[in-house]
Amino acid sequence: MNENDRDNADELRSGAEAVTDGGTDRDVVEIPKTIELPRLLDFYELQNEATTEIVEFYDNLRDGQLTTTRCEECGELHFPPRIVCPECRSEDLEYVDLPHEGELFAFSTVRAGAPMGMEEEVPFVTGIVDLGPVKLSARIDDAEYDDLAIGDPVEMKIVEIDGPVDHERVFYRFEPQE
Repeated sequence: MNENDRDNADELRSGAEAVTDGGTDRDVVEIPKTIELPRLLDFYELQNEATTEIVEFYDNLRDGQLTTTRCEECGELHFPPRIVCPECRSEDLEYVDLPHEGELFAFSTVRAGAPMGMEEEVPFVTGIVDLGPVKLSARIDDAEYDDLAIGDPVEMKIVEIDGPVDHERVFYRFEPQE
């Protein structure tokens, strides 16, 4: 890598900055614009009707609500959202709200092998968050590994994904409660 490449790479490194969106402060996660991520390698999968059947999940997230699906046939709750119930194979699913606050069930630090587009962000904390009705995996922002403990209260935040697609993308993360 020559000096010019290093300068360009420094400019493309991911970062987060506070932005205002409809009165809500959100972090922005930048994905380098010079690489087109193959759909299967894009951690933040495309979030429109042409590419996913769980677009309602992303629409709800854009509106500030974390949701998942519940089977209307057998009553099972599933996360991530499904289009078919894995328990009874019913396609009769409804979206239900999930809490925005939970407890840290487990956590670790990612030091290598980060998903494409996040390589420059290592190390970062990831964990399992217990929301009561479901447990889910998520990035844990604004915290160092040594400052966390199992059972710590955490709350959801929504980040915007700034990358090489032409529509707004969002995803959830968690951070320690203040």
